[in-house]
Order: sequence, then C-alpha cells, then structure tokens
Amino acid sequence: MLSETGERKSFHQVQPLFHAAAAGAGAGAQIVQTKRDRQKFSAVRQAYFEHRRSNLGMEQRPFGSTGATVSPIGFGAWAIGGNWGDVSDDAAHATLNAALDAGMTFIDTADVYGDGRSERLIRAVLDTRDGPRPFIATKLGRRLSPHVADGYTADNLAAFVDRSRENLGVDTLDLVQLHCPPTEIYYRPEVFAALDRLVDSGSIAHYGVSVEKVEEGLKAIEYPGVASVQIIYNMFRQRPASLFLAEARRRGVAVIARVPLASGLLTGKMSADTHFAADDHRAFNRHGEAFDVGETFAGVPYDIALDAVDALRALLPGDVPMATVALRWIMMNGAISVVIPGARSPEQATANAAAADLDPLPPVLMAAVKTIYDERIAPHVHQRW
Repeated sequence: MLSETGERKSFHQVQPLFHAAAAGAGAGAQIVQTKRDRQKFSAVRQAYFEHRRSNLGMEQRPFGSTGATVSPIGFGAWAIGGNWGDVSDDAAHATLNAALDAGMTFIDTADVYGDGRSERLIRAVLDTRDGPRPFIATKLGRRLSPHVADGYTADNLAAFVDRSRENLGVDTLDLVQLHCPPTEIYYRPEVFAALDRLVDSGSIAHYGVSVEKVEEGLKAIEYPGVASVQIIYNMFRQRPASLFLAEARRRGVAVIARVPLASGLLTGKMSADTHFAADDHRAFNRHGEAFDVGETFAGVPYDIALDAVDALRALLPGDVPMATVALRWIMMNGAISVVIPGARSPEQATANAAAADLDPLPPVLMAAVKTIYDERIAPHVHQRW
C-alpha cells in the first residue's frame, strides 16, 4: 500500500489503521460516516487483503487422533457425482485433477452420489496419478429404502462397505461415515459395535458420522471409535462453534466442515434470477422435498440469504473472492480439520484451494460476520440444527 507521500507501508503499519477504521463496524453497513472516512477505510481494507495473502502453500492439519494429516481445504465430490446439474466424466476428471494438483489431500464422497458414480470417478482419476494417495472419506446408509434406523444392520453395513471398496478399488477404506442417519441410530450402540468389527476385519481403517444436528454430533463423539464428525458449518450455520467444536477438539475427534459455501450462496454470485437445472438440488430441494432442507442453502430462506450476502460483500474489497474469505472464515476455528467445498470445474477447484493461502482474517471482520449472522440468519436456523 502506498501512503499519500508515496511511501510503501507494511502490513504492520496498515493493520492498526484497519482496526481503527473498522472499530464499531457492527454488521458492516455503517462502518464509517464521512466521505473521507469511507475513502480511508476502503484503502486500508484493500491494503489488508493485499498484505495478508501469504505464499505458504497448502498446510497439513492432523485429522483428529487417526494419525493422518490432511489439507485444510479438501474436495467435496458430491458436485461431480450428481444432484448439481450435469457434469461430464471429462469435466469431473479435470476438476478432481485440478484439486489434487493444487495440493488437496482429502476427498469426501458417498455411495449415493450418482449411485456410486462419484466413487468410481475418483478411482479413475487416482489410477492415472503417481505419488501419495489422498485420504478418501466415503459415506454409507442412504442407499436404504426406506431410510430407517432398522436398516442399519451389521449385514447391510458390511455390504455397503464392500460396494464402496469395489467402486474405489481399495481393500481398506480410509474412512467410512454414517450418512446422516436417523437420530435414533446414535442411541443404538450395536451399530457402532458393527463398525468396530469392520475396523477389526480390515475393511475400513476408521469410521465417523455425518450429522444434521449439533445434538447428534455430541452424542456420536461419546462412542470411542468415532474418529470424525462431518457437520454443516459456515458463515450461515454458526451454532457448532457454541459447544460442539470445542468438545470434539477436546476428545481428539476430527471435524469435517461441509456445505461451506451454503450451496454456492457464499460465492456472492447468485441473485433472485439465478436459474438451477431441474436435477440440481438447489431447485428440487429448496423446501426439503427430497432430503433435509439444511443441506440446501444451509436451510436459510433464499431471499433472506441474498440480503445477508449483500451485507457480507460490503465488508470485502472488490477483488477478493467472497468464496475465498468464506472458506478462510471456517479455517479460523482450530477445531476444523478440513473444509470440503465442491467444484464442477477446474477453475472452481483451484479457486477453492486458494483459501489456504489467505492469512488469518482480522478480528474486526470476524466480529462483523458474527453480527450479520446474529441479526439476519440465526432466527431462521440456529435452534433448528
């Protein structure tokens, strides 16, 4: 950043100005009052983001107590598998390759994404690559029809595991997660005992759960074999930070943050006129018609969310992608092991990876995001999940 005299200022010089200019920001809409204040804040804000971009590359974080380490930004493979509009095999291969080339070492998938297509696409890509294999987490249970607790038998779990092993071309799955099972499952210790036996047999290395509700996550981590919990956590779903994340960290349980961009809302690129394909869950599940509505736009009513996105965008300089900041916001909580944004193109995958190169967000920005959540979003979602 250049001062009025033409002298280049360091980040440490502009940081106090950023904090002073932004003090009392509230929701970010009334940060400064005068024209001169607005100009000053704009310049300092821009300088902050210019100086806080680091060149450290993709770090690695411990994945709970498993002994594995993973990149903080992973690859969510739902988008290439199904329910996000059409993605060709070639596009899926290119997208996953771009993610791996960018340093991602964690992939999340499920046996129902495209009825196994996502898993098979991952296998096809990895079969063409040399070097260390990424950590692959898959999920099971949603193939049950009807999807009821009584379907989570030892035989069914073993059959689902064997199918995923075949799809992914491995003898041992790195991580298997129960895929948002009915809440009753968390009160059936025999289900977790069956998973323990699958670990003992060598079919899986670790197991975890993917949950809809904070309460489910808290119950799940009471089982000593649960290595990870996947939960929705983003700028629009902040309740996990109230208790769950600290408790998971205390117990050494890995946390996978899913729906990090609220189904694309937090990219800042959507509007009331945005059209979604008929086979895109953002069209057919907007009100929970097919599965839990919290999986679509994080459960926030679309018009409410768009207004909140506008308020968030006002906090950022124009050349900083909103998605990058939204992903970095999640990484600010040390209990998060990995964030799993989806991507349908190499460009999206590369952009997601860039969040790992953005240094910690300033406290004033974190506070402003919290205010927007408390005032605009929390009444619609906080106690629901």
